[in-house]
Amino acid sequence: MDNSVRVRFAPSPTGPLHIGGARSALFNWLLARRYGGSMIVRIEDTDLERSSRESEENILNALNWLGIDWDEGIQKGGEHGPYRQTERLDTYREAAQRLIEQGHAYHCYCTEEEVEAERQACMERGELPRYLGKCRDLSEEERLKLESEGRKKVVRFKVPENENVIVQDLVRGNVVFESNGIGDFVIVKSDGIPTYNFAVVMDDALMGITHVVRGEEHLSNTPRQLVLYKALNLKTPTFAHVSLILGKDRSKMSKRHGSTSIEAYQNQGYLPEALVNFLVLLGWSPEGEQEIFTLQELVQQFSLDRVAKNPAVFDVDKLNWINGHYIRQSPPERITDLAIPFLREAGYITGEIDQQTFEWLKLIVISVQEKLAFVAQITDHVRLYFDDHVTMESEEAAMVLKDDDIPGVMAEFRRKVSEAEELTPEGTKAILKSLTKELKLPGKKVYMPIRVALTGQTHGPELFYIIPVLGRDRILVRLAQTVGV
Repeated sequence: MDNSVRVRFAPSPTGPLHIGGARSALFNWLLARRYGGSMIVRIEDTDLERSSRESEENILNALNWLGIDWDEGIQKGGEHGPYRQTERLDTYREAAQRLIEQGHAYHCYCTEEEVEAERQACMERGELPRYLGKCRDLSEEERLKLESEGRKKVVRFKVPENENVIVQDLVRGNVVFESNGIGDFVIVKSDGIPTYNFAVVMDDALMGITHVVRGEEHLSNTPRQLVLYKALNLKTPTFAHVSLILGKDRSKMSKRHGSTSIEAYQNQGYLPEALVNFLVLLGWSPEGEQEIFTLQELVQQFSLDRVAKNPAVFDVDKLNWINGHYIRQSPPERITDLAIPFLREAGYITGEIDQQTFEWLKLIVISVQEKLAFVAQITDHVRLYFDDHVTMESEEAAMVLKDDDIPGVMAEFRRKVSEAEELTPEGTKAILKSLTKELKLPGKKVYMPIRVALTGQTHGPELFYIIPVLGRDRILVRLAQTVGV
């Protein structure tokens, strides 16, 4: 492969960008970047009822968020446009007419009921359901009669008989289909809109696509596309059909296995680099044991010969592990920016956030950052900072404050906090260390009672974060409430 590689991602704007589509886009992007080629993004919007500009925007925004850019296509322009199928209808119409004139296609007047009856008959005979060519050889007189009856017509492609159609696939090897099992298929619907198989062939050929990397669910479409390439005398691209994505229970991926759209993960506070890292491992395996990759490392290592035939399993626990890694590696400022909307939604913060408040929130984030699998979880960990009514989480926590040493520990702690010029994590560490030294008590006899007195909990963020976040006044309020000092 070289810089002549041209790949494409061609979503239908009928909903948000889903996990499977995002993986296809990523694999195409990596292939283009690995070999210095071009990535094209175009929109397949011939499903007029379901397609929307809103979905188109969602998909393009999700690609941009993931860091998947493109060199040509929608929003970018290029010499092979337009890049929406509904803006290319004349191209498809002319090609369909050419196929009819050359004897490769014909008008079909069968009703939906007639086509369905034929399909049922095939299945009853144990055959693949298909159209058997009822309108293949209509005379001019028969066509005129059917049109005079007001019958709607479609254009069907005349599939060659008794041939093997071989898909040469970079992932699956040679996959053989019998042409007799395909049946004459529709290439232009009665409203003049091309079908997927026809439009995609024209678009890929006219846009110079060299490699078609897509999901395994498209493999059954490929023989139809190959016979169209041949009839149209167009250059065939190289195909690579990547594995299905299954849920952890090995059934088809669905919402019960976790969110299926990229937008949903973005809205939960997942990081784009984590999603990319996770997606690439759904069907592609690196040479070694490495699981965390930068984009540059992926570009250097990605190849189709390490893409598996077997289904990939969507494991949300693994995604959370990868995302947690990236959260821990991220600057606290970044995670704080991401956390603010969740803290607002939970009612923890309101109004404008000035620099002082941001720094305070950043300290809260730092205190729980390593516990987060995704940023939305922050609200599960920070209530102790916002609710000054301390409730003991258990009898065990309450018993911590019954020890004989507690009055002395708390009085001394209160004095040091009151006298401190400023409470910082480093300063707090010094205060805690001096307490154990002066009181001649082990750390557990000092740190645990202070933690429980301030939070009502025996576990949680480090004390040297809790104390500066709460600040002097709120600490004194809490001590008065829980231990009466």
